[in-house]
Amino acid sequence: MSYILVVVLIVMFFVSAIRILKEYERGVIFRLGRVIATKGPGLIILIPFVDKMVKVSLRLVAMDVPAQDVITKDNVSIKVNAVVYFRVVDPTNATVEVENYLFATSQLAQTTLRSVCGQVEMDDLLSARDKINLQIQSILDKHTDPWGIKVTNVEVKHIDLPEEMQRSMARQAEAERERRAKVINAEGEYQAATRLADAAQIIEKYPEALQLRYLQTIREISSESNSTTFFPIPIDLLSPFIKK
Repeated sequence: MSYILVVVLIVMFFVSAIRILKEYERGVIFRLGRVIATKGPGLIILIPFVDKMVKVSLRLVAMDVPAQDVITKDNVSIKVNAVVYFRVVDPTNATVEVENYLFATSQLAQTTLRSVCGQVEMDDLLSARDKINLQIQSILDKHTDPWGIKVTNVEVKHIDLPEEMQRSMARQAEAERERRAKVINAEGEYQAATRLADAAQIIEKYPEALQLRYLQTIREISSESNSTTFFPIPIDLLSPFIKK
């Protein structure tokens, strides 16, 4: 019986002492309440009832930030949500400096999202989203650095606008398209008028060109219609030919 008891004790010792960590895991070892080392990956041997290990994952975490009610700088009420990408770079600080780094990062991301979006106007929030992303990432990375966390990227996913604002923006976009159409039409009229002015100068310099244009017009009309068309020919049109 004594041998059996010894074998059982040895088995229990190894079961409680041996830990295996995966490639993406690290173990923060506490000995009598004090941090002594960060180990892993692979086989880890602990002293039973003396050492305690806390596992920390080093993989990239994609955290969804719930939609936040935000009032922009120009007093527009919107809802904004985002996604934050971060990873643990210092397992010891992530375990010792903060109780729950996932919860703490989530809360910090929500407050930062509201704060940054509330400092800009709605047009800037829609058009300069990359700038907003970088600003939020910089703030989060600065505050989570003491926790041993590196924020690699922040993306604002969706901006929910009120229906009144959506209709207003639709009218604004339609007005902008009409303005561009009128500008293009006016530019075309200007170019056409410029060409006509150039043509008038050429005709003034060479009066025979008007007669040739007149004859060309008659030919075009006669080829398009089978009806008989009478054109009065002023004698002034033929005067250059008569003089020559």
